[in-house]
Amino acid sequence: MYSQYKLSQIPQLLHETASQTAGPFVHIGLALEIAGFESRPDEIWQDLAKEGATGEHIELVGCVYDGNGDLVHDALIEIWQADSQGNYISEFNNKQPFSGFGRSACAADGEFKFNTIKPGAVDFNGTLMAPHVNIAIFARGINIHLQTRAYFADEQEANDKCPILNSVPSPIRRKTLIAAKEEGDDKPRYRFDIRLQGENETVFFDF
Repeated sequence: MYSQYKLSQIPQLLHETASQTAGPFVHIGLALEIAGFESRPDEIWQDLAKEGATGEHIELVGCVYDGNGDLVHDALIEIWQADSQGNYISEFNNKQPFSGFGRSACAADGEFKFNTIKPGAVDFNGTLMAPHVNIAIFARGINIHLQTRAYFADEQEANDKCPILNSVPSPIRRKTLIAAKEEGDDKPRYRFDIRLQGENETVFFDF
C-alpha cells in the first residue's frame, strides 16, 4: 500500500518548504540557451517588446556584482513593467507585441539584456510613480530572490515626485536605483548595474 492517508488528510500533512537558493540548475529550467540547450517554442526570454509595440523602444542592460566587486555569472534576472501608458498587462501573452514580463541570464561576459519599451508613470493611490522597471534577482547564495527597481536618469522631474523612490531616505542610496542613459546601437540604452553587497550596494525592497 502506497499510503494510509485519505486525500482529505493530505493538506493537513503538508507544510511550507524551506527557502532554497537558486542553485546551479536555474538556467537549465529557465534559460535553456545559456545552459547550452535548445529553446522551447514559446520561451519567456528577454524580448518584452516586439515589432509593433507602442512606445519608445529601449534596451535595459547591466551586470550583477557580488560583495567583492566580482561579476556574478550565474544570476537570472526577471523584470515586469507597465506599458507606455502606465498600465500593467493583466493577462500575460508572450505572442503579443508587448508582454510586460521577461527574463535574462547573465551571460559569459556577465551582462543581462532586455529589449523593451520605456514604461509610463503608474498610478499609486492617486499619486504617480515615476517610470520604472521592477526587477527580481535569482542566484546561488540568495535564499529568497531579491527585488529592486530601475528608474530612469532622464526622468528627473518624475523621480523627484515618486512616492516609492523617495521612501528611501538617503539621496545617495536612491542613486543606486537610477539607470544611466547610454548611446545604443539602434535605440536608447539604459544601464542598471546591481551590486549585491558592499560599496554602493543596490537598494532592495521587501514588497
